Amino acid sequence: MDVNNISSAKANPQGKFIGTGQKIIQRQTENPDSPRLKYKEMIEEISKSCGIGRRTIITTLSEYKNRGTVTSPNKKKNVDDFDKNAIRQKVHSFWLNRNIPTLSKILTAVNEDNSLPNFKRSTFHKMLKSMNFVNSALPERNDIVSWRRRYLESIKHYRQQSRPIYYLDETWVNAGETTKKTWVDKTVNSPRDAFLKGLTTGSDGRQFMSARQKEPTGKGKRLIVLHIGSSDGFVAGSLLCFESKTNSTDYNHEMNSDTFYEWFVNIVPFFKKNAIVVMDNAPYHSVKTDTIPNMSWKKQDIINWLENKGQLIIDNQLVKSQLIDQAEQLRPRYKTYVIDEYAKSKDITVLRLPPYHCELNPIELAWASVKNYVRMNNTTFKLKDVQELLVKGVEHVTPEMWTNFIGHVIKEEDIFWKIDHISDEIIDNDPEKDEQHVMTVGTGDTDTSSDSDLDFSD
Repeated sequence: MDVNNISSAKANPQGKFIGTGQKIIQRQTENPDSPRLKYKEMIEEISKSCGIGRRTIITTLSEYKNRGTVTSPNKKKNVDDFDKNAIRQKVHSFWLNRNIPTLSKILTAVNEDNSLPNFKRSTFHKMLKSMNFVNSALPERNDIVSWRRRYLESIKHYRQQSRPIYYLDETWVNAGETTKKTWVDKTVNSPRDAFLKGLTTGSDGRQFMSARQKEPTGKGKRLIVLHIGSSDGFVAGSLLCFESKTNSTDYNHEMNSDTFYEWFVNIVPFFKKNAIVVMDNAPYHSVKTDTIPNMSWKKQDIINWLENKGQLIIDNQLVKSQLIDQAEQLRPRYKTYVIDEYAKSKDITVLRLPPYHCELNPIELAWASVKNYVRMNNTTFKLKDVQELLVKGVEHVTPEMWTNFIGHVIKEEDIFWKIDHISDEIIDNDPEKDEQHVMTVGTGDTDTSSDSDLDFSD
């Protein structure tokens, strides 16, 4: 084939995604056995015939060589709680270093981190607002800071009292969980070669093709998992595991308040006396014992609610807004949760984490260990086998490991305790704060591509 006679296809606009179909064309166009083409010439040939940039072709061929498949970058990128936690830590690392974290600084730091999604300025701004950061100096909302301070004060107080502290949380495990890299004997050239040598070809019979384990085509089915642990390890008999029906990226959609309540009631006998239970604010953790009226209620229903709470309504001229004001004054007294009240009846105190602070829950580190065990031992990618590995992974997490996880979290608590004071000091001493800390997003941003390519689900 004469490279010079190939008609050039219209190139994709710079920065445009290359779909899986085009990537497959690249792979099909590749002709590494041709004696007339050097590697650079082959790349040039594919680029001209497919209308795709050379760098994209090199990346795609490398991906196919290493993974045995190609993926599409057009899929929606999910920003999960771990990503949000990593971003929050980057913000606070600026404060720790006594450097004001402006939007531009944080965006640069995040986009330079290969473990995090790449953001446009406007998209990143929206996400930070969803995480309860405010203005361009990126301090957190006052209510979030106050919530965190109350939590840190409470957890420190309970530790000083030597009360047993339990940490609970949910997670998920995919049937397709697998380690990314494995050691492979490259002297094995085929299944027949392996048979003759008395060796293996790897977990799937095709391992000889690549230095990376062949991954399943998708994540497969999913298990929803709920557990609780303390410095004594995971609480025996408390593991709840069931198959996801939707395989949604957000397992919060599949856990419900009834399931959680039943599970919690069943594990309470396993707790030590006067226990503290740390949990987040997932909807199924936070079912209220009494609904507070709002403006969507009928006026008479609001009056009935107030009178049931002992309020005497003698002025028939009160409008709904005035009645709602009275209800709001009673909110602190009646804003209680079903699970908290049940725990209180058993001499158990529920302590709730501030939003987006999963790094303050040591069970997250335990989950990481459990999932790593599943990945390292998963060879069938069958849900039943993965569930067995999950149980073994839980057993693999020892009390000593839990003690280390809690110790790590205590260090994180100390950092947060210092950060709040440092941020106050820096902002108070900033002579340009009135001018510098004005957030203008969109001005000067010429990127017109969509901002909806990232999912900010909680």
